[in-house]
Amino acid sequence: MQLNQLAWRNLLRHKRRTLITSLSVAFGVLLSVTFTGSGDYSYTNLIDTSTTMGFGHLTVEPHGYNDTPSLSMRVLQAEAIADQIQAIPNVQATYVRIMGQAMFAAGAKSVGGMFLGIDPNREKPEHNFFLKTINQGSLFTEIDGRGVVIGSKMAEKLNLRLGKKLIYTMTDKDGEIISEISRVKGIFATGDDTIDSTIVLLPINRLRTTLRYENDAASLIAVFASDQRDARHMQQLINRNLQKPELEVMTWEETQADLAGLIAIDRAGNYLMQFLVGLIIAAGIVNTMLMSVLERKREFGMMMAVGMSPRQVVQMILIESFWIGITGLILGIIITSPWYMYMSRYGLDLSIFIGDDYNAGGVLVDPVLKFRLFKESAFVILASVFLLAIAAGLYPAWKAGRIPPVASMRNV
Repeated sequence: MQLNQLAWRNLLRHKRRTLITSLSVAFGVLLSVTFTGSGDYSYTNLIDTSTTMGFGHLTVEPHGYNDTPSLSMRVLQAEAIADQIQAIPNVQATYVRIMGQAMFAAGAKSVGGMFLGIDPNREKPEHNFFLKTINQGSLFTEIDGRGVVIGSKMAEKLNLRLGKKLIYTMTDKDGEIISEISRVKGIFATGDDTIDSTIVLLPINRLRTTLRYENDAASLIAVFASDQRDARHMQQLINRNLQKPELEVMTWEETQADLAGLIAIDRAGNYLMQFLVGLIIAAGIVNTMLMSVLERKREFGMMMAVGMSPRQVVQMILIESFWIGITGLILGIIITSPWYMYMSRYGLDLSIFIGDDYNAGGVLVDPVLKFRLFKESAFVILASVFLLAIAAGLYPAWKAGRIPPVASMRNV
């Protein structure tokens, strides 16, 4: 208790120095929230956007499909398996889908692309990026009809508009070349020219008939988790529940390895930047604390001369570091809260720097930078900055504990 009072007395005796040091800690909180919050938002946004383009947070597919996709490879009894997975805790939604490559033609023009066979009665815009971006017409309503939804750039290339015929050609499960006629029911525009010129949505039952699939077969089952960070845990749960050796459960990191690699590199750079900023702040705190110790050499000498042990002197300096850390955290929360609330709600529009159609790993990036801080991230920030403040006081405390009492009183 006495050491605590002495520590507070020393801190209040140099109010300006204490405030500046505490503000250094608060600045560390602000920078950490900025780096981590923007990273958490950007990564989550990228992952959520990419997973709604077909594969989900997790994908149930035949073994080897991810390495060598083929229309001959399929999940049998897909509807029943999807319902079984849906009953697993923290599974938000499951969708049975057929994916593959095809040629799309209208008149004398043709382009290559990919198709996504979906059930229009089950698909929801929050889990299907293309449905959210339909700006002409609407999604087809018949699961076995001849409706089709295409991208805006494909519509331009093939000179198509709503109601016009589109012919698609592909190979069925036996390798036979087959063609079907459809009519354009809707046109989507994601803002990415590559996506808008290659992706086509088709009714899943019509595809099953065309490809000679079984009535309940599909290329894959897209699984959406309540939280994308639970993907690994969900993978284990689904494997444990299914127990089907012919199928494998892949996380988004495995089905979209390029995106996962980009995020990993960016996250590593983010951590490195925070580490360097932390070192700079720690150096400032060490410098301030060390200056304080050197100015008080005579005081420490007198304390030890009247009975205070070097260990107690060290403890007193560490207590000062402790309260500087606590004060800095409180100031950091006060300063950072308005900034975080504004950024999480409105954000900063960076389209002037990166454009409206910037993408990473083939996934569109939201040009509006916002913050999103997970609870565990907030805890790590507060704990790290606090421990940094304590660690910065170790050397000054050690230095104070080694001051010779008699020599310090004689020389000062």
